[in-house]
Amino acid sequence: MLAQIRPAIVMIVLLTLLTGLAYPLAITAIAQLAFPDEANGSLVERKGVIVGSRLIGQNFAAAHYFHGRPSATSAPDPNDAGKTIDAPYNAANSAGSNLGPTSKKLVDRVNAAIEAEFAAGRIDVVAADAVTTSASGLDPHISPQFALAQVPAVAAARRLPEPRVRALVEAHIEQRFAGFIGEPRVNVLALNLALDELH
Repeated sequence: MLAQIRPAIVMIVLLTLLTGLAYPLAITAIAQLAFPDEANGSLVERKGVIVGSRLIGQNFAAAHYFHGRPSATSAPDPNDAGKTIDAPYNAANSAGSNLGPTSKKLVDRVNAAIEAEFAAGRIDVVAADAVTTSASGLDPHISPQFALAQVPAVAAARRLPEPRVRALVEAHIEQRFAGFIGEPRVNVLALNLALDELH
């Protein structure tokens, strides 16, 4: 019996050391050498202070900032641990809404988002990402259409000429990777930081 148990124990120890220790350490070392910025979270720093990450969206609520797409992330309710509350861009709880296209809750939420965008004067044409959440709830990008639709409201809130703000948006449009992967997009954090630098 010992002859059968010993090889099993040796294999468990070896595989644990290989896959649980050696492999993660090797991949971490390779990532730190080849892609140090990405491996450390693609953090954005201004004046010695970390203001965010290029990979995780933030909840910009002020009228003088460009807004990201809605976020469906949540957090535990401080008043009742068995329930959750909306917590936009909660990186500790990345998730989509998982609501199907026939869900009344989804339709009501999208309609409310459309009305809010029109009421705030941020858009005149509704881009899909202006009223729908991403799968992670943390998408840091918006479509150029959504960014350009927000130009009049942001320019008015900042008392800047619209052409100047529009040119800033156009300068921040990231094209498809390798010319065919993904869609053109605008990183909201990078755009808002550039907007702050205009003053």
